[in-house]
Amino acid sequence: MIRIIDNGTYLVNGKDLLEIREQEVLYDAGGRQVNIEDFPYANQNFDRQSARKNTMSFNILTNKNTSGDVDKLKIRFDVLASHDITYVGIIQTARASGHLAEFPIPYVLTNCHNSLCAVGGTINEDDHVFGLSAAQKYGGIYVPAHQAVIHQYVREMMTSCGSMILGSDSHTRYGALGTMGIGEGGPELVKQLLEKTYDITFPEIIAVYLKGKPRRGVGPQDVALSIIGAVFKNGFAKNKVLEFVGPGIANLSVDYRNGIDVMTTETTCLSSIWQTDQKVKEYFEIHGRPESYSKLEPGTIAYYDGAVIVDLDKIEPMIALPFHPSNVYTIAELNRNTDDILRMIEVEGRKQIENPAIKFNLTEHIVDGRLKVDQAIVAGCAGGTYENLVDVSSIVDNHFIGDGSLSLGVYPSSQPIYLELVRNGAAAKMMTAGAVIKTAFCGPCFGAGDVPANGSFSIRHTTRNFLNREGSKPGDGQISSVALMDARSIAATAINGGNLTPATDLDFPAADLPYKFDNKIYANRIYNGFSKPQTQKDLKYGPNIADWPRMIALPENLVLKVASVIMDPVTTTDELIPSGETSSYRSNPLKLAEFTLSRKDPEYVSKAKEVQALEIERQSLVSGKGDSISTQLREICQELINNSNQHFTDIEDVLKRIGIGTTIYAVKPGDGSAREQAASSQKVLGGWANIAKEYATKRYRSNLVNWGMLPFTIEINPEMIFHVDDLLFIPNIKQRILNGDENIPAQVISSKGIQEIELSLRNLSKDEREIILKGCLINYYTGE
Repeated sequence: MIRIIDNGTYLVNGKDLLEIREQEVLYDAGGRQVNIEDFPYANQNFDRQSARKNTMSFNILTNKNTSGDVDKLKIRFDVLASHDITYVGIIQTARASGHLAEFPIPYVLTNCHNSLCAVGGTINEDDHVFGLSAAQKYGGIYVPAHQAVIHQYVREMMTSCGSMILGSDSHTRYGALGTMGIGEGGPELVKQLLEKTYDITFPEIIAVYLKGKPRRGVGPQDVALSIIGAVFKNGFAKNKVLEFVGPGIANLSVDYRNGIDVMTTETTCLSSIWQTDQKVKEYFEIHGRPESYSKLEPGTIAYYDGAVIVDLDKIEPMIALPFHPSNVYTIAELNRNTDDILRMIEVEGRKQIENPAIKFNLTEHIVDGRLKVDQAIVAGCAGGTYENLVDVSSIVDNHFIGDGSLSLGVYPSSQPIYLELVRNGAAAKMMTAGAVIKTAFCGPCFGAGDVPANGSFSIRHTTRNFLNREGSKPGDGQISSVALMDARSIAATAINGGNLTPATDLDFPAADLPYKFDNKIYANRIYNGFSKPQTQKDLKYGPNIADWPRMIALPENLVLKVASVIMDPVTTTDELIPSGETSSYRSNPLKLAEFTLSRKDPEYVSKAKEVQALEIERQSLVSGKGDSISTQLREICQELINNSNQHFTDIEDVLKRIGIGTTIYAVKPGDGSAREQAASSQKVLGGWANIAKEYATKRYRSNLVNWGMLPFTIEINPEMIFHVDDLLFIPNIKQRILNGDENIPAQVISSKGIQEIELSLRNLSKDEREIILKGCLINYYTGE
């Protein structure tokens, strides 16, 4: 189904893929050596540097670059987009900089995450009121709750071929519509609001070469999961741009392409782009925006840093088992080896749970040799698209899901899609079969809606299936499991009594229901104030909306206590700061911080607060407001006097020259969401650094930097070094940051004695170093 080429590759005339092996020998997509003298394109220039400029990615990135340096990009985006988990913090940060007068580019504020307003009394709706007032004051675009999920609205109304969009949601992907979308933490949007730039080294470009045509019953999630399974664990696509090319694209509808594209986030790529064609042109025409179309395609000879070959003919219905989208199997394989595979998943899952009191059992869901599910959901930016739901309606028509525990929930991704499903009868077919149709809402994807029962097994066409992301609370002894599947196989399973069933086993009719987009819903309800700021208007604050606490500049020397050590191969942002109902508190940094690592390391918050109290005490003593020093702080100071190489003269000298905080160690943190709170919540509790073998995504590392936290990496085996409650002394850190040093010596002080180590700070730009020196992005802009 999938073949990876981990070598330089040429694409010729948009159809012939040629792999470069040693001595510049070329091989075609079938692995056969090509004699360049006899090759039809032998007279063309196979030069890597010039051919690199023929990718779509190169042209878009350089067109949006303001630096004048192709290798060091400084990008200004065309559109920004946020939802109601992130936009309050973004606007508050931009305001705190003192430089926000109006939104300089279109900024869409959607309300698709905290839509239920079910937690914390009024606080979710208070955020929505704040969002509308901000759109009015600064000239934004406000999409009320239940109108559309963020990415569907942007697809329908904001994309254009050759443009770039930055969103504060990790699934900001609009490549199938000719738009490069990048999902980042909120501070990167703040920079754009303040007319600064998004700074990156020019990324590697990977060709995703599609050929063939999917079989009936194989949907976009099946293709996406196949790709994710092939590239995630080996890091092949990490921080790169996926450029979709090849003859197979013509065999896919635009909805189908969107469904694949939005899942590219789970490969950990930076962005994506697809060649465009008549079908994309028709999409923009249907949505009343024909001027947004232009043809995008690679040049005659385009060079790529690697390739992923996808044979669409051979893709089968897939399932991603708990607890990651890359944990993929064909449904047929799982049905053949149900017991063996589920037992293996149980073993791996229990390692992640790290709590023997919680019963994680998948094999109990095997009934008569088949995996039987309890819940089925089709929702959000990946699942709730028009064609997905039309196919669901065709599959369930004249069937019923039964009166047992199995439920089928369907969430159209926008009100225009919902309206068309009602008008053409597709909604009636689903409802008659027993499906419950709800409004546009991302809740099932991140645990704020349709949380399964304890011990349940849910299949979902959504974007992620991380541990506890579905809403369970391990601290309360809860556990449930989510597997990702395509909408078609979900519908097939639902009408088969919940027994796992690939849609290719069914012979369901193709619905002839072309989509008609009715813009009146948006025209009558969306507030579009771009370029029309009403600066005299006041922002409306609910009682939960709070300013960011003051953050100090980086001290001369750092003393960090290790507050958590996480040895999982990958740590998700959902584990760093839980999703679900916790998201309701994301407009209040102090309240939200109480949930930091709560589902992964419940002791973290209390440990961090203990250390933070020492820093508060230190500051008080230095300012002359404190009367006496605590035993614990005295012991830390004495340890540094006795064992550091800083030549501290006395305790008073130590107190003036250090800062005290916490750090965490995780092997590979930051997979998943772009939520900045995964980093900012640590900083609010006194965190100064993360230490890792590597960071799972650029966006999490960026979040650390923008909140003034040091993104250390370390080469040696950390199991021999870090333990909870160890002290880490980092001398001269301020000067080393000023110097641009990348190798940072430090001491680990523990019950075993003192160990000298070396930490790394690679590839920090001048601006990033300045942000860290200032203590956070807010201080950087205010000059504090």
